[in-house]
This record gives sequence, structure tokens and C-alpha cells, in this order.
Amino acid sequence: MLRVAVVGSGPSGVYTAQSLVEQTAVPDVRVHVLDRLPCPYGLVRYGVAPDHEKIKSLQNNLRTVLEHERVGFIGNVEVGAHGLTPERLLELYHAVVYCVGAARDRRLGVPGEDLPGSYSATDFVSWYSAHPDAAAGGFVLGARSAVVIGVGNVAVDVARILARGPEELHPTDVPQTALGALAASRVREVHMVGRRGPSQAKFTTKELRELGALPQARVEVDPSDLALDPAYADPAGLPAVNRRNVEVVRAWAEGTGWEPRERVIRVRFFLRPVEVLEQGGRAAGVRFERTVPDGTGGVRGTGAYEDIEAQLVLRAVGYRGVPLPGLPFDATRGTVPHAAGRVLRDGVPSAGEYVAGWIKRGPTGVIGTNRPCAKETATSLLADAPALARRAVADDPLATLRAWGHRPVEWPGWLSIEQAEAALGRTLGRGSVKIPDWSGLLSAAGQG
Repeated sequence: MLRVAVVGSGPSGVYTAQSLVEQTAVPDVRVHVLDRLPCPYGLVRYGVAPDHEKIKSLQNNLRTVLEHERVGFIGNVEVGAHGLTPERLLELYHAVVYCVGAARDRRLGVPGEDLPGSYSATDFVSWYSAHPDAAAGGFVLGARSAVVIGVGNVAVDVARILARGPEELHPTDVPQTALGALAASRVREVHMVGRRGPSQAKFTTKELRELGALPQARVEVDPSDLALDPAYADPAGLPAVNRRNVEVVRAWAEGTGWEPRERVIRVRFFLRPVEVLEQGGRAAGVRFERTVPDGTGGVRGTGAYEDIEAQLVLRAVGYRGVPLPGLPFDATRGTVPHAAGRVLRDGVPSAGEYVAGWIKRGPTGVIGTNRPCAKETATSLLADAPALARRAVADDPLATLRAWGHRPVEWPGWLSIEQAEAALGRTLGRGSVKIPDWSGLLSAAGQG
């Protein structure tokens, strides 16, 4: 029997487990999928926007894997500085695959970035997704205007949530406190701003179009922004996704006769943030420098500036991996050094240690990109299996974890959380509503 631990229960972790147990070359592989949280699914539960029901339904596919007879979900077990070390994990398992993602948001590096009212989009998403580590939600309190810095799918998500009415979010699993705060929100203007042009924006067309379909918001685009993009006039040479994005933005820019809506989303391009402005000790807006294409695919500053008023500033400019104590780390790339998924220590593959997902390749791609990434890592692990299986490990990893003081939440505990969230929703006249705090989750799982 080959015992494998997969650290992280998001798509990359679950796809890795699936690749290991569904292959036939090594028939007796047993996988424990470990997670710091008592809930599985990673960013599918805590990162996908609540109004994206189709994407959230991916949980059903992940669930099928986690219910496989040779896969076990082990939640509430931390790996890292305050939990299990890589060295200790190798006492329990023949191999460990780290699928820990990219947990830190990228910063702007501008003055005023840390003012009250200025946050990472990651923090905002965690709040409305009921992540138990999320800060208390004062995000929209008192704000009339919001600036979202970034033109990728995360930026689109947070702009869309800010522009939705409470009745649109009521059927979702948004926690009740966040729903109440968003219902009371006075935000009526949302500015989504990028430093480059529409032909280089990172959003996917489906998500972009959703902004134009919101029943209580209209989208406005400044035609003078678009005129700066060399590919805007003739996007025929662009990749298909970028070309479709340009077409959507063009339709917004050319739109006439807009009926009045309660909210407006202004999509801006060729503006680079240089300072978060302050008033009364809080964020009051963002100063941007106008940029122009530099002829090499980037942009350069022009020395002309524009201020946009906002009491809420959200940066959505990407993610970075963070070091896991005990594992090597490439600080420049924000990844663990590897060769086809095998962790490299001083350039040499480390027996029994592997990576998959964003910590392996960086925060790129969509959810489906994790499948081939996970398969590559699983293939490397299985090729190493004969040597790995010869090493002595604990007979019962779960019992050993308990003996070491951990309080694992197994699959039945997670099912109890699901039942508790469904019951909570019924009391509120809603569908299933997420439990947003550690004590509530652990109590529901039977660990209270």
C-alpha cells in the first residue's frame, strides 16, 4: 500500500487525488486530503463569487472524488509554521503533495495603500464568502464610491457584487451579516481601473459580459481611454478572448440612450495608481497617472494625473505564493522549485515531496488548468512509487495525528456542517447559508 497526503482540498488537490486513485499502474494507493479548514473545496467554496452558481456546482465533481473509497478528507489539520512540518508529514505518509495555492495578494506599493478603507480584493472576497479568517465586515460602511484596481476576473467579481441589489444576493449562500451590510450599502459608483488597454485585460469574456447584464446597474466606458489602445480600432489580430473583450467594451462605449439605473460601473483603462488619497485618516480616493502604450507591450507614464474619489479602494492585481516552513521556496517566482512536480532541494529531487497547482506553476490559468498540472505531478509520483513504498511510515496516520494533539474533522463532520448551513438558511427564509466563524464550523462538525 502506498500512502499519500495531499495538502489542500481545492481543485488542484482534489484533481491530484483523483489522478492517483483512478490510475491502474499502482493499484493500492490511499490518499488523505488534508486541509487547515474543516471544510473542503478551497477557492471553489471561498473564492468563487456567490452568484456564480454554475462554477460553484463544481463542488459536486470534487465531492465525488472525496467520497472515493480510497480517498479520505481530513480537515482542521494545519501544515506549516503552527502545525505539521514537512518532516513530520513524511513520518506518516510515503509521499506528500503540496497544493497550497498562492495565499497572499500582490500589493500596489503606493503611498496610502494601508489606510482604513483600502483593502485587498482577497479580503473582500473572503468576507462575502464567509471564510472563517475573514475580518469583520466594515468594507462598505459609509462608502458612496468604490475603486477596484485591476482588470481581471477577481476585479469583475467584486465590482459585480458591489453593484448587485440585496434581493439578487438573497438566494445565494452569502453569510447573513455580509448580506445585511451589502443591503445597507450606499455605494452607487464603482470604478474598475486598469493600467493597460482593453486588448490586454485579463478578464474572460463571459465574466465581463455579466457586468452589462446587471438589472440595477449600467456600464459606462470613456471612449478617449479606448482610443489609446493600438489594437482597439482593428482587433482582428488579437487572440480570440482578447478580441471578444474588445468587442464587449466597444459596445459599452458606443451605447446610447441608457435608461437610468440605481448604480453605475465605470470601466477605465490606461490609468496607473500612484497614491491612495487620505481625508480624515481614511481612504478618500486614488490618484492615477495617465499611461500610454510604450510600443513593446507595456505602458509608460505621461506625467498627467487624475483623481477618482472613493471611500472604498480594493486592489485586485494578482496573488503570490508564500513560503511554507520546511520547504524550499523561490521568492522571485513565488513558487516551490520543482521538476515535473518533484520538489527540488538544492537542485535535487527530494524523495517523497511534490507540488501541484499555483504553488507549483504560479497563479495562472483557470480552474480547469489544474487538471493537467495535477496529472503531471501524479505521474511523477507514481513513477517513484516502488522506491517510496519501501520506506516505513505510520500504520494509521489519523490515529497518530490525534495522538499528536490534532482534532481532525473527517468527511462525516463536513456533512454535518453542510446540514447545519442548510438549517441556518431555513431559519432565515433562504437557501443554504454559510457559517462564517471557526467556532460555528467546529461546533457543527462535532468538535465544539
